[in-house]
Amino acid sequence: MSTAAGRPPARELARRILALAAPTTLLSSLQVVALLIETWLAARQGRAALAGWAVVLPFALLLGQMSAGAMGGGVVSAIARALGGGKPEEAARLALHAILIALLFAAGFILPLAVFGRPVLSLIGGPEAAAAGVPYAAWLFGAGAVPAWLANTLASVLRGGGRHGLAARVLNLCWLAYPAVSWVLAEPLGMGLSGLGLGFALCFWVGAAAMLAVVLSGAAGFRPDLRARLEWALFRRILAVGAVACALAAVSNLATILVTARLAQHGSAVVAAYGVSARLEFMMIPLAFGVGSALTALVGRAVGQGDWETARRTAWVGGAMAFVICSVVGLVVAFFPMGFARLFASDEEVAKIAASALVLIGPAFGGFGLGMAMYFAAMGAGRMGWPVAAGLSRLGIAVGGGWLFADILGFGIEGQFLAVALGITAYGLLTASAVRPSVWRPAGPPVGAAPA
Repeated sequence: MSTAAGRPPARELARRILALAAPTTLLSSLQVVALLIETWLAARQGRAALAGWAVVLPFALLLGQMSAGAMGGGVVSAIARALGGGKPEEAARLALHAILIALLFAAGFILPLAVFGRPVLSLIGGPEAAAAGVPYAAWLFGAGAVPAWLANTLASVLRGGGRHGLAARVLNLCWLAYPAVSWVLAEPLGMGLSGLGLGFALCFWVGAAAMLAVVLSGAAGFRPDLRARLEWALFRRILAVGAVACALAAVSNLATILVTARLAQHGSAVVAAYGVSARLEFMMIPLAFGVGSALTALVGRAVGQGDWETARRTAWVGGAMAFVICSVVGLVVAFFPMGFARLFASDEEVAKIAASALVLIGPAFGGFGLGMAMYFAAMGAGRMGWPVAAGLSRLGIAVGGGWLFADILGFGIEGQFLAVALGITAYGLLTASAVRPSVWRPAGPPVGAAPA
């Protein structure tokens, strides 16, 4: 079924998005459950351990966002556009370049967080939180950064080939095993918080090996050319989207890091409480990722075929879907904040502070979902300027607005939480506002310009 102009209607676009999103959404749901259990396990180790976990949290989130969503989106976009343009041999060469990029970026996490973790974490959360977080970070990043980057990058190769279901099935094994493995290491074997980091590493080493075997079998529709001559043009094809998206993910997490640093003056209970609310906030990323990964592939294929109108309409349909999903979750959290806070904080003081944050931040989850969906769609289109501006606006409002509301106007930590919510909302609105013909169009003369 198609429109009079030969383009699919919104219902058909929604069907296509759901067909690709369904397996990734299942994966995302398993990831959400695993991360909620991780938060619960961290809280069981005591207030100091929860504060250490909270200080490491932004970097752990950044690892996942960069490898799966940001640089992963650059890989999906590049391969989808190559296949959409009928160039499978180019996609085969792109896969090798993607693997090398993954190894380089993994090293960028290992050095500052596994080798020099103590000074970095002390700057953010203070010496007490850093002391608890350093051993956890050493295992999480020292042993887990490489397999996480490889597994997520190879999954992106499959998604670029339209094999979302296969990519999800392999990664499902990681997230199914992670809670049980981490619990055994953390509690029966007595490793505490460090057991969570080692559990993550073990699960993803297995996942990376399985994913490599699947991709090398040609399951993406082509066999990666591991002997291909390295070409800067192919690195640039991935990095033009992926590096910008990684910078945006870093800005997003920098907001969380700076807010955590601002709250550190109020003590470890406030740091731990914000860690709980931030984890629930960033749970929206896996929820939006199912739709978002489908948008990157579908938009990338449409752009590869030169059909920008379908690309824009696909983005808006997917954005609306993500907005509804995340709004429902956010409103439920805002209406029942203490129930959610107590799930992840056995300390009553921490739970009360976390609940006050969720009342203010929960209603903004819908805007976060909309922004994330449009961000993934922008990766498929190769139009990343506005998402970067939106990310910077979020950073400015969360930190600058927090200073204004909390310190100047005297609203205290509630003023900081309000600024975080306003920053998230601005991010969603600005990212979505870019999906219009004057921005999403082929490179060339301005729209409406007279032909030469």
